[in-house]
Amino acid sequence: MKQNFTVTNLDSTFGATVTNIKLTEITEETAKNLYSLWLDRSLLIFPDQHLTNQEQVKFAENFGKLEFNLSPISNVRTDGTVRDPNDDDIVKSLKGNMEWHHDSTYMPIQAKGAVFTAHQVPSKEGQTGWADMTAAYEALDEDIKNKIDNLSAYHSYEYSQRERYGHKPQEESEFSGYGFDVDPKPLRPLVKVHPETGKKTLTIGRHAYKIPGLSDAEARELVKFLEDFSCQKPRTYHHSWSVGDAVIWDNRNLMHQARPWDLTEPRIMYHARLKGDPRSESGLNYK
Repeated sequence: MKQNFTVTNLDSTFGATVTNIKLTEITEETAKNLYSLWLDRSLLIFPDQHLTNQEQVKFAENFGKLEFNLSPISNVRTDGTVRDPNDDDIVKSLKGNMEWHHDSTYMPIQAKGAVFTAHQVPSKEGQTGWADMTAAYEALDEDIKNKIDNLSAYHSYEYSQRERYGHKPQEESEFSGYGFDVDPKPLRPLVKVHPETGKKTLTIGRHAYKIPGLSDAEARELVKFLEDFSCQKPRTYHHSWSVGDAVIWDNRNLMHQARPWDLTEPRIMYHARLKGDPRSESGLNYK
């Protein structure tokens, strides 16, 4: 693959740091090379980019259409004050994101991926972690593969946020409730085939809560077993942020999580989410 940048693979089953590149100046050929590298490594980290919001959206569009242009992932209000670390629905959503998940599995169409940028980071902790669900599936023993190959799970943001973190009704909350009102809840195979690599990968995470044919307790036990098995070295990587970092990850085969930090300290990130292809990312009950 012809390239005009430097690639250093992470010490894990996936991921790479990309340097000697300025994302605001990439050519069409470079964008295609980055896309191929992204499919191969699933997570690309670009240090010291300092993208504006508009530049972030423009870069993300090299990887597909957007589910939404840009969303702040932040515990800071627009007036610059830090939110209450305990009784604030925005902070509750941040706490929910500290659990392993794929983006938008609770929506009719799962997201393709995301571009994330760091604008302000806490003095310590607050990393973002990713887990390689393709390598996880491949590492399972054959008995487990046979058990889960034909199972599917319902995914719900109402379950993962309202029930577990006590979100208030939308009319009483500043939180928008994106995904709360989806009905029916999307049904997704535990094992899917990545539409571009052709590899089998697990789709689980905090939004999965019911599996037809299993009791709720059995379903949650199975999802927890798969998560615990999957989310360990060498299938995980946690990135310590510096202001100006930009990353892009493939949501179809990576889960991710935020790591806790002192919520009295500000952390400001921006998220541009890539729209999934309905042909491969729709819930089974949305065909």
